[in-house]
Amino acid sequence: MTASMNRRALLSLAGVAGIGLAVAACSSGSDDAGKKNGSSGKNDNAEDGNAGKSTTTPKPVAKSLTPAQVPLAGGVTVTVAGTGLAAVKGVTVGGVAARDVTATASKVTFTAPHQAMYTAGDADVALFTESIEPSPSANQSSDGNGSAANDGQTGATQDSATATPAPTTAPVPDPSTAVATSSVAYAALTDVDRQLQYAMAHWKDYNLSEYGTMNPIGGDCANYVSQTLIARGWEQRSDWYNRAAGAEHSATWTYCPTMDPWLETNAAEFGLTRRSSDERDKVKVGDIVFYDWNANGSPDHTTIVSEVFTESDGTIRIKSASHNQDGPYRDLDEMITVQHPGGTAWFHTFDA
Repeated sequence: MTASMNRRALLSLAGVAGIGLAVAACSSGSDDAGKKNGSSGKNDNAEDGNAGKSTTTPKPVAKSLTPAQVPLAGGVTVTVAGTGLAAVKGVTVGGVAARDVTATASKVTFTAPHQAMYTAGDADVALFTESIEPSPSANQSSDGNGSAANDGQTGATQDSATATPAPTTAPVPDPSTAVATSSVAYAALTDVDRQLQYAMAHWKDYNLSEYGTMNPIGGDCANYVSQTLIARGWEQRSDWYNRAAGAEHSATWTYCPTMDPWLETNAAEFGLTRRSSDERDKVKVGDIVFYDWNANGSPDHTTIVSEVFTESDGTIRIKSASHNQDGPYRDLDEMITVQHPGGTAWFHTFDA
């Protein structure tokens, strides 16, 4: 009996000891082992409920654009609405860089540039994650109508000049690299639009059937400028006219030294202000430029402003369309320094 009791007592003690060992083993796994692994013993993968989840940037999507139609001369604010647009830094419209680009996750705003050649139609709007520096329009030249010989002075021409203050046009990104795209319609909505639309349509394709050419009698520049003013909304009158395809015309229409003072005399009626070359900050697209190549006080040439471009340093660059030489974006500074050194220029600007 004593042996039986001793056996039961030993088994009982062994059971108690076993429980203690089990408890000790559990405690070691949660604390000591955890400490060895550099953790508190908690499930690190579930500490905030976000384990296994990844944060991705939403793909930029352009959903709508307003306004859907803009003037050929640009200058209006355009808004592209969509999603994931916060990273957008640059915009091109028809391949021309836009200014004033700002972006949030839901919209991009920018100032529409003028249409490259003032031609109505749809233009692609491309959004990029890189900034795009706007650049002045590159000029072209064509003397298919024989106007080079009537530029007022024999010497360097736009094609032959070897030095020029005019910068080259900066490249823009390939549209295929855009992160999102949309489109906008350019239309001739204003008088200035219609003036520049005509100027670009006829800078090298002379409107001979309606106005003829004055190149055989000295140059067609004033004839061309007068035509653009008709497109702007002016009407022929007894002291300013071109009839029968140029067979009948007034000197105020075709001859710079007569046209310039005539504009000044009628400035109040026409809503014009004569300005010096130092007043470039007042010049707008569609304004009239006169040039004196030889400093004799009498103009030798006239053009229509086709672009006013402000450089990053604040320099204002004036581009213009003309006959003699024929070009859509001739640079004013190039004309009075490289082509005609010592030349001067002044403007007749529209008040509204």
